[in-house]
Amino acid sequence: MNNRILTTHVGSLPRPERVVTQLFAQDSGLNYDPGEFDSVMEAEVKDVVARQVAAQVDVVSDGEMSKISYATYIRHRLTGFELGEMPRAVPRDLDDFPDFKERLAKLGATPKYHRPICTGPIAVKDLAGLHKDIANLKAATKSAPQANGTPRRAFMNSASPGVIAVFQPNKYYASTELYLQALADAMATEYEAIVAAGLDLQIDAPDLAMGRHIKFRDVDDNEFLRNANLQVEALNHALRNVPAERVRMHVCWGNYEGPHHHDIGLEKIIGVVLKAKPATVLFEGANPRHAHEWEVWAQAGREGRIPDHKILAPGVLDTVNNFIEHPRLVAQRLLTYANIVGRDRVMAATDCGFGTFAGFGAIHPPICFAKLASMAEGAQIASKELWK
Repeated sequence: MNNRILTTHVGSLPRPERVVTQLFAQDSGLNYDPGEFDSVMEAEVKDVVARQVAAQVDVVSDGEMSKISYATYIRHRLTGFELGEMPRAVPRDLDDFPDFKERLAKLGATPKYHRPICTGPIAVKDLAGLHKDIANLKAATKSAPQANGTPRRAFMNSASPGVIAVFQPNKYYASTELYLQALADAMATEYEAIVAAGLDLQIDAPDLAMGRHIKFRDVDDNEFLRNANLQVEALNHALRNVPAERVRMHVCWGNYEGPHHHDIGLEKIIGVVLKAKPATVLFEGANPRHAHEWEVWAQAGREGRIPDHKILAPGVLDTVNNFIEHPRLVAQRLLTYANIVGRDRVMAATDCGFGTFAGFGAIHPPICFAKLASMAEGAQIASKELWK
């Protein structure tokens, strides 16, 4: 049991230019040198862990340095995916403001990477990249131990079966259910390997929220929720051999600056989110579209719908602007959630990642770490009030 609120974040952090160069070389196959790639990733993971430690982040990550994005990396690890061209679904909110959408495109505020398409049977192909990621993160945390000399707690991101299915088109399986089943069976190997290595596993599942106004933008809520339930069932199957307390899950509505007025309300998806096995839930709680939804959590708490083992990790930092949140605001947000589930069941987190796609991010890198440091200070303020 902790005697304070711990701090963490969603996973991705700003990637240095030399990391971005390596990732695009790997993705395109042009000028790709595996030895140089591995050397760069090892060094940059060590550096990004040190920067998190300096910002007093308690539960750190590798910043997703080796991944070009949170979901498309899977084509290097699984069979059945080929690069191809298919029309991309555009967030419905941006379509309502075409001039703004065009401005974002001209500013380069859209990710640029090849899109994997499922064209064959899915199975584990090559987990060498995963094992290198694990080794790099463990080495980095070993070089930055906690004050008492014990290893620093760390987590590693992995895509949910649902987010792969929602955003990587299927042209092979006869149904969504079969596609999800194949993904769950294949991804289980990655999930289990991360936990077996002594790391916490983070499942990235924006499909449970963002999917509504992108892939499922033209159907009703019931159809979206039917699919969301299938996605959670697939995830739970994939996690069948992993203890719930070793897993955290991130849910979000899209890490981009936009109107977000078509985001599905938390009150409509909280039930399916809480059905997922992971014990810790990370979610948006700082940005102007979702900061008010602490009320939804509060109502769920009053109604006894939040299982006793669930830990809430609200976003207390917005990840699409360069404001550094005041530590007192961070503390207020954390105290709000502590009043809902108790001080021992709250962690401080961020709305989303700071580098969702390689080469694409709204936050100036030094400001990112300043925001994390402010979060740590705010968590200290809240902890002093909660552990008087």
